[in-house]
Amino acid sequence: MSKTARLYKIEMLIRQRGQVSFATLLDELEVSPATLKRDLEYLRDQLGAPIEYDRDLNGYRFGSDLRSQKHELPGLWFNERELYSLLMAHQLLSGLDSEGLLSRHLQPLLERIHDLLGPGGENDAKALMKRVKIISALRRPVASEFFERVGEALIRRRRLSMRYLTRGRGEVSERQVSPQRLVHYKNTWYLDAWCHTREKLLRFALDAIQTAQLDETRAKDVALKQVEAEMDAGYGIYAGGTRQWATLCFSAQAAPWISREEWHPEQQGRWLADGSYELTLPYVDETELVMDVLRQGEQVKVLQPEGLRQAVKKRLDLALRSYE
Repeated sequence: MSKTARLYKIEMLIRQRGQVSFATLLDELEVSPATLKRDLEYLRDQLGAPIEYDRDLNGYRFGSDLRSQKHELPGLWFNERELYSLLMAHQLLSGLDSEGLLSRHLQPLLERIHDLLGPGGENDAKALMKRVKIISALRRPVASEFFERVGEALIRRRRLSMRYLTRGRGEVSERQVSPQRLVHYKNTWYLDAWCHTREKLLRFALDAIQTAQLDETRAKDVALKQVEAEMDAGYGIYAGGTRQWATLCFSAQAAPWISREEWHPEQQGRWLADGSYELTLPYVDETELVMDVLRQGEQVKVLQPEGLRQAVKKRLDLALRSYE
């Protein structure tokens, strides 16, 4: 463990536990007593950490002056998941309309993210954003007024009346829904809601909402376990329907990449003798799965079920005709 990592771990242990004994620090850090003493002295003398030894507790803790000063270790770094989550939160919150209701409520959280990114606050946050880039491809923006009304209905547990465009059929319909949760998937926002028109759980794309009005009628509550069971069972964003399993075979050329990708949490994969890779995953609607298979071109073949094979073959035939 590097010295920087040890310093952060000492601080983390003391912050989490209130006080930590010398013996516990030795066990956690796996260093010699002399090295631990030097680290503690460096934290106090060079970095200004208000660490003190409490004889009654027989452990190290932060002194009372920690509350009156803002102490942060410089050069804070995160693991991959923490960094991605933090920057995504920063990017999503920064992208909200600064004049909107939701933005005003979330501003303290955005300021807290700036604090976490470094002692320099917003300037350090901007500097880090320049060094780490998150590309939001194919993003479908949502009108601020609709995002705010959906969010308000979700938090206040109120029904929402909306005019909604079903793009696949080109139909506009009036819906009254009870919001259950917001879903952010592939740079697009969706709402999982109980549709009182259809009397079932449905998923709505926020960018397809044409009008939205908050009702005073209390929303119908659906247990989150039921929402997850019905909406998360299949592949991608499409929900509802009978669950099926698809088996795809990727060429030896594509296999090194596909074997590292997660297409679905319940997927199963195995290497074949010729270097190709077989992937099995569940789906309830073939629409998005077909699109993702087509993106792989000649590098993938659908093995089963036959209905999915024919759906992909039909799309490939139509694509070929357009070039004739």
